[in-house]
This record gives sequence, C-alpha cells and structure tokens, in this order.
Amino acid sequence: MARRKKRFEHDNHDRWLISYADFVTLLFAFFVVMYSISSVNETKYKTFRDSLSIAFTSKARSTADTIVPNEQEQLLKALVDRRTARLGEQQRKIQDRMKNLANGLSKVMSPLINQRLVSVNPTRRGVVLDISASSLFKTGEAALQPGSLEVLREVSAVLNKEELPVEVEGHTDDIPIMTEKFPSNWELSSARASSVVRMLIANGVPEKRLSVVGLASNQPLVPNDSPENRARNRRVSITILSPNVEREQKTED
Repeated sequence: MARRKKRFEHDNHDRWLISYADFVTLLFAFFVVMYSISSVNETKYKTFRDSLSIAFTSKARSTADTIVPNEQEQLLKALVDRRTARLGEQQRKIQDRMKNLANGLSKVMSPLINQRLVSVNPTRRGVVLDISASSLFKTGEAALQPGSLEVLREVSAVLNKEELPVEVEGHTDDIPIMTEKFPSNWELSSARASSVVRMLIANGVPEKRLSVVGLASNQPLVPNDSPENRARNRRVSITILSPNVEREQKTED
C-alpha cells in the first residue's frame, strides 16, 4: 500500500496581528474607563451648585434679617429720644413762661400779698391768683368797690402780655344767703366772678380767653370753722391756664 505523502504546513507570520488587536482593544477599554472616571457628572454638579447657592443665600438673608431689625430699632430709639428731648425743651419753656407770669402777678400784687388779701400760687393747671372778696366787694354784694378797680387794671396789664385762657371763679363761705338779688351763694359767687370778668374785658383782655364759674362754698381753701377761715374762703380765683392744660382741653373737644 502506497504511503501518503506528508503535507508540510507553512508558518503563519500574521498571528501577531491577533495579539496586537487584543492589546489595542484592552487599551481602548482602559481609556474609556479612565475617561468615564474623570468626566464630570453634570446632574450631580448642578445639584451641588444649587445646594451651595441656597445655603449661602439663606445665610445672607438671615444676616440681613438680623441687621434690618437692629437698624430699625436704633432708628426708632433715635426718633423717640429726639421727641423726648423736644418735649422736654417745650416743657422747660412752658415752666419758665408760667414762672415769669407768677412773678409778674406777685410784683403788682405785692401790697395786697403783704396784707394777706391776695396769694399767687403756681399749680399743675396754671397760675392761680386768689383775691379776697373783702378787697373787691361789700358783704353780700357783687358790685366792685372803687378801690379794687386799680388792682384789676394791674392784673389785666399782666394778663395782656399772654394769650392763655383765663378762668375766673367765684367762691363764698358756707353761710347761706337769701336775698331778692341773690337767692343763694350760687348766684352770689357767679355774679362776683362776672363782675371781675367784665372789668378785665374793659381793660383789654379778650373775651374769648375768659370764662366764668360760680362755685358757691363747694371748694373752700380751709374749713369753714372760724370767722378768719370763712374770710379766706370768700374769694375770687383767677386761673391762667398752662399751655399743657389748654392742649388737653382741645384734645378732649
């Protein structure tokens, strides 16, 4: 039997291409992985950026909210201090004004003050000038005596230097009066106050500044327990109202 001839295979010199292709594939895969690691995730970056923005904005807003109330508080305090200082200055001027008025009345009334027929007293409502009824009227009468006219002229001269409201009050003691002209102390006290007001008007004090009140024996200075005290309670009170009282009355109206 004839022997088969042995086939000789030729060497494949292109096998290196397979290894090279595998190497290139691995290298490509390596660079893809590296790129994916190094690339920025836009979604995550945007989320992170928004979070930082909200955090810093909230902090800034919180700081602003803290600063603004402090500034408002300081501004309010400055306004209150300014208003307090202004009111204090106004009050000081009012006090000086009323003090000068009291001094002026005390000066012109000094002879009667020395005789204890007149007193000048600063009060919360204003300056009160109490004139004894005995220096103005006869007992049980409301017509001014001639000797009292000069006194009221001097009072009018002081009042004309101001533009403040003036209340004139008539007061009696507690002894009842019953005459045809004055059925009670109410009529007597009112008539006496009216006589003084008419005299003030005659000496230039504007009517619109004046008011008349008859109080009979309801506001005594001292108890009506002696002739001396009853004489003190029989009086005409002229009150020059402080600007504070005038402002309060306008507010109430």
